[in-house]
Amino acid sequence: MKRIMIVDDSLFMRMILKNVIEELGYEMAAEAGNGLEALTLYEEVHPDLVTMDITMPEMDGITALRELKSSHPDAKIMMVSAMGQQALLIQAVTMGACDFIVKPFNKDRVREALKKAFSA
Repeated sequence: MKRIMIVDDSLFMRMILKNVIEELGYEMAAEAGNGLEALTLYEEVHPDLVTMDITMPEMDGITALRELKSSHPDAKIMMVSAMGQQALLIQAVTMGACDFIVKPFNKDRVREALKKAFSA
């Protein structure tokens, strides 16, 4: 079973995404509230995929993506953004993010993105 780590500063958003991920048959590896926490947790749990919010305190998702990819080039990281962050999403994908999902979450889109990430 594929294990996923959710990184988002909003507990509510983590809960919603966690419910969708578990409904789709994936396992939760861990949850982090910011990029710094994500880097530490990644080393501990080595998830199969990370969902990374773009806008977070302490360390944003773009910086965390860069850091994770430099130490773990094979890491699968899917960006999560609010509407209107297209420029940051494009930047993230050019930096190695495998895909992105937009809030509010659409279960079918999340399913599609996870399938694509795990088949790549």
